[in-house]
Amino acid sequence: MKMNIGPTGIWLLVFVSIINLLGYSQGAIAQSDTLLAPLITDVPYRHTINLDGSWHYIVDPYQTGYINYRYQRTTQGFFLNRQARRPDELIEYNFATSPALQVPGDWNSQDARLFDYEGTVWYERDFQYHPQSGKRVFLYVGAANYHAVVGVNGQIVGEHVGGFTPFDMEVTNQLHAGDNFVVVMVDNTRHKEGVPTNNFDWWNYGGLTRDVYLIETPQTFIQDYFIHLDDIHTRQVSGWVQLNGPEAARATVQLQIPEWHFTRSFTTDDRGRAAFTFQAPSSLELWSPEHPRLYRVVWTAGKDTLQDEVGFRTIAVQGENILLNGKPIFLRGVSIHEEAPFGGGRAYSREQDHILLQWARELGCNYVRLAHYPHNEAMIREAEKMGLLVWSEIPVYWTIDWTNPATLANAQQQLRENITRDKNRANIIIWSVGNETPRTPERLAFMKTLVAEARSLDSTRLISAALQISHVRNDTSWLDDPLGEYLDVLGCNIYPGWYGPSADARARFASIYHKPLIMSEFGAGALQGYHGDSTQRWTEEFQYRVLDEDIRLLKTIPFLRGTTPWILKDFRSPKRLLPYYQEGWNRKGLISDRGVKKEAFYLVRQFYTDIASGKISFGGERFGP
Repeated sequence: MKMNIGPTGIWLLVFVSIINLLGYSQGAIAQSDTLLAPLITDVPYRHTINLDGSWHYIVDPYQTGYINYRYQRTTQGFFLNRQARRPDELIEYNFATSPALQVPGDWNSQDARLFDYEGTVWYERDFQYHPQSGKRVFLYVGAANYHAVVGVNGQIVGEHVGGFTPFDMEVTNQLHAGDNFVVVMVDNTRHKEGVPTNNFDWWNYGGLTRDVYLIETPQTFIQDYFIHLDDIHTRQVSGWVQLNGPEAARATVQLQIPEWHFTRSFTTDDRGRAAFTFQAPSSLELWSPEHPRLYRVVWTAGKDTLQDEVGFRTIAVQGENILLNGKPIFLRGVSIHEEAPFGGGRAYSREQDHILLQWARELGCNYVRLAHYPHNEAMIREAEKMGLLVWSEIPVYWTIDWTNPATLANAQQQLRENITRDKNRANIIIWSVGNETPRTPERLAFMKTLVAEARSLDSTRLISAALQISHVRNDTSWLDDPLGEYLDVLGCNIYPGWYGPSADARARFASIYHKPLIMSEFGAGALQGYHGDSTQRWTEEFQYRVLDEDIRLLKTIPFLRGTTPWILKDFRSPKRLLPYYQEGWNRKGLISDRGVKKEAFYLVRQFYTDIASGKISFGGERFGP
């Protein structure tokens, strides 16, 4: 079913009613009145109670805590968190005596027995809470991969499908004074109809991989807002603010930007929303990679106050140029997976994110492609502070179930949740709707729906997708994917010299579209420390040679406006099976899984230095100082 979450135009989809899904009878596990609440944004600046830390867990490959031996939904599931009260009472689980996992974190890297595990794991956390009069409480989960069902004090309160976006549910009526507990069933089983599908090239890290909070709000609170610069010449700023609660309609909302000495009040409509437009002062400093200027904004509505730090900039395309703040820019980037900088495991902390982004800075980047799914909010905010532009992507990856309505609905849901969470981050300039998808009519219809969805939610950013070359004629690779017609910026993945013949001196690149191109992937694999001839695969010399040939080809593309070689660091993938050289790692990183830079890192860095200094031009455009 769908739940209307108000005038922001953002809808939250729940695939099935939990009542129908679980079939719980009265008197067993209670069903809350609420499934998922409208997504609350700007969580780092809200009043929260952190539930991170040690959670008890139970591995349940047969979903014993979910269904009985007749394959019916059990009425005595693990959500009850029962413990035996009599010597003869049969209860075949016990969270209190079970081992613990750290949250946030994946289970694969915390317990060797779960390294390859795909299935159901139950999480349980006890906590103290003392309700306050006039307060509402929401349980917020930063991400749970892939399917999560959440219970609080024995009541099912919500369900979510999708492994990389946040969700929340109101639990005001489920909490009580003193001891409380939350139970989350997380299942990372891959499915053909999933997004991503059951075939993808990264590790399927399962668990509660991001922060878990209780969010406390007044009865009526500021749920969400959007503020952006429309035009650098008129300095017009537009946006909206959305209230949630019994007094949301016809309420007064105040916006302050202290450094501008700016205060303005707005009145919400009957739906609790207020739209606004005003002119920024002439002292406005634009956000850019060279000057990542952020301003403190303060919203006040009744008893609620919400702060944030936002930047103001514009992004547009003009012919084959990408314009940041009205000026052409070349996006010197690198692709990054959300994996810890040293070793494997899902990256989740600001400290881990900073290391990855600092490596990108050392490479000479002003931009990063966060592949192939939405990364954690801390990553986006850290990149914003460091002056790194961002391509943000949803996991519509390779060949998913294009004709399945539920698959499309889930892709739309993940896109909405991603845009909802990150729309106020100045560094995000591109929403990507997919990667390396096949050229079929069914796929085109699917992707056009996602493009339209993204534009309806946020018309201020560019839309792209990572495409592929379909054919080569007379040494010229043609980019003519029909999806390109609907994109603002073309992305393209190529692997000459790795998955096909090397790019020789005659190779050229052409497009039927008069649009800017970002070469979103290119590169080759190498085992760090393994040396030999440049024709010997897996050596650092081989990787260096392939990337050198790639760069020579890139320099010939007049409409090229950005590059993100694949990939910043080696990452785990079950598809990479070659003994010694791979051992479950994709070795295309410019940096090893131990944090050691390969020779090709310095080649790309020199390429970016030459672009930034104006030594290299593309289509007559130079992007130097």
